[in-house]
Amino acid sequence: MIKIHATTVLAVIHNGHTAIGADGQATMGNTIAKTHVRKIRKLSDGKIIVGFAGSTADAFTLLERFEEKLNSFGNNMKRGAIELAKDWRTDRFLRRLEAMLIAANKEEILIISGTGDVLEPEHQVAAIGSGGMFAQSAALALKKHAPHLSAVEIVRESLAIAADICIYTNHNFIIEEL
Repeated sequence: MIKIHATTVLAVIHNGHTAIGADGQATMGNTIAKTHVRKIRKLSDGKIIVGFAGSTADAFTLLERFEEKLNSFGNNMKRGAIELAKDWRTDRFLRRLEAMLIAANKEEILIISGTGDVLEPEHQVAAIGSGGMFAQSAALALKKHAPHLSAVEIVRESLAIAADICIYTNHNFIIEEL
């Protein structure tokens, strides 16, 4: 069976607000398997929002582990992300998981990968997935040239631009804000 993959997830901090959004498309090979997948989750009593790209089962496993790390370290997002990335890279089971995460709170955004990376992007914009670079480019332009827009509006418009370009991204968005 071909794994479900390909998506677009975008996080933006702008004017004191944080928003993460994702499209709703899941694919199997070159076929659309589902159009309304929810790829955004709130953790730590709604203080942290996480988006995922990659294999859904793998992402859920990582979300559970990340939540455990957050609980272990007093909801310190950066510390929890670093501990998750260390386990992900070194654990024989976890290192086979094929997914990426974006986690955000009111102050920071982190990209977490299975190679041990915990990246805090410049300009408080981060994206993952097949349409990620389209959405990130649009968000950076909107932050710079349309500063009156809210974080949610920037995420929505950027995802729409990505969906118009990337065949693995659709217009069924879920957007959460802090």
